[in-house]
Amino acid sequence: MHRLLIVDDDKHIRTLVRTYSESEGFECEEAEDGPQALAILKEQDISLVVLDVMMPGMDGFETLTELRKFMSVPVVLLTARKEEYDKLHGFGLGADDYVPKPFSPKELMARIKAILKRGRVLDGDVLRFGGLEISESSRTVMIDGKETALTPKEFDLLLFLATHNLIVLNREQLLKNVWGYVYFGDARTVDTHIKSLRERLGDYRKLITTVWGVGYRFEHKEDR
Repeated sequence: MHRLLIVDDDKHIRTLVRTYSESEGFECEEAEDGPQALAILKEQDISLVVLDVMMPGMDGFETLTELRKFMSVPVVLLTARKEEYDKLHGFGLGADDYVPKPFSPKELMARIKAILKRGRVLDGDVLRFGGLEISESSRTVMIDGKETALTPKEFDLLLFLATHNLIVLNREQLLKNVWGYVYFGDARTVDTHIKSLRERLGDYRKLITTVWGVGYRFEHKEDR
């Protein structure tokens, strides 16, 4: 059973999300601020985080930045701020979706279910996409049962793409989140690593698609 972590300083919002989540069969944990959320994530098995952006002290963006340092759990941001910059900033930090307040609880549930069905089939820390398996803790990649050697940066790039399945990521986002810096003239670094990564993935190279003029997308859809 999936367990959600609801992070919001507003108790009424937490209660609302929890009520609808439990009615959909999810288990729930709650946190009223960023530090409490991080502590829960380090000790409990959480499937997805619903994270408010505008919290006092450590806001949602800061919380997201910290949790991405040690885990790749899916994150849905909630915020009353509707500026495009905030949305792009959230995705750049590793958010999986962005829901503006006020929101429809039913729509939020639909988005959560969609994220959990994006091919992120987890067994412990293993991401499975058909015959491609990625283990974050052991930093290994298996293709049809055989381990495939990747360089550390190729693994980081693959992991970041795979944990953002179906989301288009531009080169600047990849530079920032995989290499840890932004240099707009260095997009060739990303392209070079994408090329070598595709070569190592063999038949699974098709999972990494090029979005011309924008960047790249990891694209795995569940079998119907």
